Formats: sequence, structure tokens, C-alpha cells
Amino acid sequence: MWIRIRRLPPRPSASASSPPARSRPSRSGGAAPFGHVTGPGAVALPPGRQLMCALTRGYVYVRRGGRGPVAALLAALSVVSLWGCRAGAHTEPEPPLVAAGPAYQGRTHPERVASDGVTVVVGDPQAALTVHVYLDPRCPVCREFEDNGGRELTPLVSNRLVKVEYTMASFLDDSQGGTGSKKAVNALRAAVDAGRFAEYLTVLYEEQPEEGEDGFTDEFLIDKAYYVPGLVTPEFQDAVKTMKHADFVDRSEHAFEESGVPGTPVLEINGTRLEKNFADVPFNRPKFQQLLQKIIQQPQLWR
Repeated sequence: MWIRIRRLPPRPSASASSPPARSRPSRSGGAAPFGHVTGPGAVALPPGRQLMCALTRGYVYVRRGGRGPVAALLAALSVVSLWGCRAGAHTEPEPPLVAAGPAYQGRTHPERVASDGVTVVVGDPQAALTVHVYLDPRCPVCREFEDNGGRELTPLVSNRLVKVEYTMASFLDDSQGGTGSKKAVNALRAAVDAGRFAEYLTVLYEEQPEEGEDGFTDEFLIDKAYYVPGLVTPEFQDAVKTMKHADFVDRSEHAFEESGVPGTPVLEINGTRLEKNFADVPFNRPKFQQLLQKIIQQPQLWR
């Protein structure tokens, strides 16, 4: 029997100078996250943090809540073959990347909504490398990506080498019931106006309720926003409570559906979708870092 125990930190004071440390909600009675995924049609992942096995055996979290085929090979072999290295050969550590411009200070980066009205762009508009990410706030596999590959993107964005584009989906509301994804996307759009989208996205995934609970309520979204300095204002709270950006939410979901991607999370690097041989790379920080560095250093090899 799976027992859910949630140990959430107390809501920080609005007057606090800095937010307290966050602790991730415990799932399945303390078992490793994603060992058991609840909800109708959800992908049942193996016990423990074995997401890689689920992906390489041919499953992704698809938009309709079912299972879809993936042509998945070992990403390590794929990277080796792409870059012409010998399997098992000793390789020297990658040299540090050189910033394309003065690095941004802290965690705050330029943020805006692109001219299409639905894509959220984080980072230098002139960055040579563009990583486009399709996410649903309620998707547990998206959270796994943010815990791994997403963390590798932050220093690259800070050093103006990469800009990240986000298309926010909300299809899990249809398959799981409720309105949590839509409410979270609306709140994230409000965070763009405050220049705190990236930080707030990190918080929402770190504190993500189980997708079957429909836990992204107005109160939850505002409470978690206190972890992002300067985000909680009367304007932000009003936007959350009134679904101010409902039109953005609908258009963003439509853009996701029109994109043809099979589900979430899905990544595109400079317009090329990361799929097939690279299915597990975004979930493996060293491999994802290596891939991004190779593309930055030798963009002509990326097809």
C-alpha cells in the first residue's frame, strides 16, 4: 500500500529578507519520487529513481496520459557515435566554456514573451544556442528533467551562451481532471511580468504536488511564490486569483498541440528535436552537459 506523506515547509513571511530553504514533498511514504505514479492513464514508472529504464524501454509521458513508442537506444553510445569517439576510450575533461558576454549576476535573467504571444524566452536574445522546452506543470517527468538537464541550462543562460524557450502545455488537466496545469501556466505567465518566471518555474517543480491531486490551487501558487523574492505583489496575486492570462493559457496549449510533439517533456536544440537516440540525455546531467558543450563548440555537427 502506498501512503502519501507530505512535509511542506511553512509559508515564509512576506517581509522576510530571504526565503527559507525548501524541502521537497515526500512521496509514497518516503519512497524515491516517481517510483509510483498515480492517476488514470499515468505511466507507471519502475520502483526507485529508474526513469532512464522507463524511457529506454520505450515509454514517455504522452499528452493523452497513455504510453507511446520511442525509438530509444543508449544515449551514451549515441553521443559517442555522433562525435566520433571510441567507446571505452579515455577522454579528458571538457574545457570550461567561454562566456559570450558579461555573465548575468545571480539567478535573474532577461525574460519576455516572444512575438508569437505564447513562447516564454529566458536569456540573451542573441545567444547562439536555443533550447526549446515543452512542459506541463503537473507532469512528473518534466520535474525529473528540471532536476537534471534543467539545472545544466542555468549557467549557460547566465553566460549568454544559451537562451531557453518554453511552451507551456496544460493537457494533463484533461487526462487527470481539475484545472491545476491551467492555473500554474497562468501564474507562470504572471511571473514573466515580474521577471521571475525561471525562478518560479524551479520552485513549482521542486514543490510539485502529485499530478493526480490537482494541487496547483490559487493558495498553493501564491504561497510558493513567496520563495521567489519580489514576486508576490498585489498585481501577481490578482493575476493568479482572476486567471488574468487565461487567453495565454489556451493559446499556449494550442501551440503545443499544433507542434506535433508526442508529450512532455520534449526538447528542441536549434530547431532539431531531441529524440530517438537521445531520449535519456536530458535526464542525465553529465551527458546533457557534454552534448550542449559539443553543440556550442561544433554547431555544424548538430543535425
